[in-house]
Amino acid sequence: MSASTLASLQGALADIYDLPGTPDVHDFLLTDRATLPLATARGADEQLWVADEGDTVSLALYIDERVLERLGRRDPFEALTGDNLADYLTVAEGVSHFVYVAWNASHDKPVTLLELELQAEIDKYVMGAWLLRAQGAGRFPRELHRALFERAHVDACLAGERTGLYRRASEYAGRFCRRVATRLERECHARAHDTGELLAELRRFYRWSSARKFSFIENLG
Repeated sequence: MSASTLASLQGALADIYDLPGTPDVHDFLLTDRATLPLATARGADEQLWVADEGDTVSLALYIDERVLERLGRRDPFEALTGDNLADYLTVAEGVSHFVYVAWNASHDKPVTLLELELQAEIDKYVMGAWLLRAQGAGRFPRELHRALFERAHVDACLAGERTGLYRRASEYAGRFCRRVATRLERECHARAHDTGELLAELRRFYRWSSARKFSFIENLG
């Protein structure tokens, strides 16, 4: 099991968005599909369970053990490539879901499914972009945006009635991440490495309400 990759992804999210004190995702992890409920995830390799029990929110994150085993052999924090990109995206989405629900629950903020999926799509891009910049001596990961938002498609068999929701989340995340990409590319061309303003914007966006996030993206043009 790639516990170090989970810890690294959670640590990256905590650093980028300034999220101290979120619970350790590994303590809430399930990896054996045979132990899951029969109706689970329709064959998906990742799923977050959330149970609201009065003043308590219970969480469990399932990630298929084979995905984690592959990442244990091809750690994206050593090299994020086409060989491990799909597994990275699966695990990054799960960790994003877990951290976002846990952080909002600790601040007594409700989370809609659309907002959760929007933030996960953004997180996958932002963390991947940070990784590729660190691994490529400032190289801007333009290909990552194409892989996540231009060539990717929603599997209607897995998504079912939520297909439209996932497509909307991806469309809006793609527009927001195009803004992130432009700013990162500008820094690379200027040989600048100060991402302070971009981090401040990402942190504000993370804490906004769902309505404010979508309004902001719609006004990007």
